[in-house]
Amino acid sequence: MHKKSHLEERLAACGDILTVADLSQKNMKLAAEERVLLNFESVFPHPAPVHLEVGCGKGGFVNAMARLHPDINFIAVEKISNVMIEGCESALALGIKNVHFLICAAEVLPKYIPEGSISRLYLNFSNPLPKLGYAKQRLTNPRFLKIYKSLLSDGGEIWQKTDDEAFFDYSLQSYEEEGLHILSVCRDLAAQPFEGNVITEHERLFMDQGKKIYRAVVRV
Repeated sequence: MHKKSHLEERLAACGDILTVADLSQKNMKLAAEERVLLNFESVFPHPAPVHLEVGCGKGGFVNAMARLHPDINFIAVEKISNVMIEGCESALALGIKNVHFLICAAEVLPKYIPEGSISRLYLNFSNPLPKLGYAKQRLTNPRFLKIYKSLLSDGGEIWQKTDDEAFFDYSLQSYEEEGLHILSVCRDLAAQPFEGNVITEHERLFMDQGKKIYRAVVRV
């Protein structure tokens, strides 16, 4: 991916709503031991339940959600700063106060997010990584689900959307293997819309192409 011009300066300008993690560390065990936890009281202006999006891309979803739900605080995680910067700058331009961006690999989330602090986690159109050899890198692989379970509060939920049926079926199997409770399964979101759905850039593109959108809600 071509590096955006003046990226470092643009990231620095977003410092009030952005934390840049140590991207060289991808060891889960070390990350859990060497914690540099976000202080929610300092990154958010008001105490509120915290929702986390893993793989926020350009931030369209999380910024829309933050504007719709000022009574909820949002953390948006993305490991590619070149992608995330647009979301950060948009949040600043719109004056959104209840969102904080974290440039971080999902493997090391426990280093930055306190245990049991998240009430809902979003996985929107994660890379399905269809080749078998990449299964461990899928964001619904059991090794990642273990991390999410540690971050979610009792009764916390994972909300997933994808356009890839094989990945969706893989995810459902992973949820069951990890003992998560599957609350709802939808195999055509256009035919079964739900109130309050924020349509992401990817979702709109796939819908325009006539692709089905799959959605699951699971609970710890």
